Amino acid sequence: MTTSSEPAAPHIEIDGRRATTADDLLVPALYGGYAHFTAMQVRDGRVRGLRTHLARLDSANREVFGAGLDAELVRERVRHALDGAGVRDAAVRVHALWAPGAEAACLMVTVRPPATMSAAPQALMSVPYERPFPHLKHLGGFAQTHYGVLARRAGFDDALLTAPGGVVTEGAVTNIAFYDGTSVVWPDAPSLHGVTMTLLEARLPGAGLPSVRGPVTLDGLGAYRAAFVTNSQGIAPVRRIDGTGFAVDEELMKRVTSVYAATPWDEV
Repeated sequence: MTTSSEPAAPHIEIDGRRATTADDLLVPALYGGYAHFTAMQVRDGRVRGLRTHLARLDSANREVFGAGLDAELVRERVRHALDGAGVRDAAVRVHALWAPGAEAACLMVTVRPPATMSAAPQALMSVPYERPFPHLKHLGGFAQTHYGVLARRAGFDDALLTAPGGVVTEGAVTNIAFYDGTSVVWPDAPSLHGVTMTLLEARLPGAGLPSVRGPVTLDGLGAYRAAFVTNSQGIAPVRRIDGTGFAVDEELMKRVTSVYAATPWDEV
């Protein structure tokens, strides 16, 4: 992924107001650990799969806080933050958190420079960790962050989370898919169904590439000829998981990335 030695400070707005002081950030500082969010890439004021992002926020808010989240309010908050930052291209996160005594969820929008996943093939280190409430995109993921750090220290690009028995679930910050020569196989295990994964699942069959879910285990990786990871920043092939190598299937990656590139962009 794109990185910088001195990342730009994010533009932060909370409920439509610029957060510039310690007092402004008091609520996220005290209660931000119990929150959910979505991360999106914005280009020219548009987002791929915006409806899916909004549905994710609404569904998570109902489960976590017991109330829906108005889609138009979220869009207005994102538009306002983009205008406040003076940009049309950005990496945007929308966080929903609830402070004691509040009547509704607080919406914090952060705006950073746009980011794109490197297309370089990745090496993943498997780790024994299952995210709690994996279907939710929530904060407080110390373990997955630390496993990612350990993976990079060991010379890998990131961590691959696994359940007991070596059951593959998801990447530390990605979804993973495998290719058996006929179908794209997404691990059928508790995980976060990311927006990019969701968009591909729905569109790959129309491009002549079956997309299914099935059990994937570390000791069964030899059944697959290729693999790739996805998140809001893009798609990248996988070259290795632990000691199991994968050839980069250029034709597969071309088909998958073409399907994703053809996905419509929605105006925020």
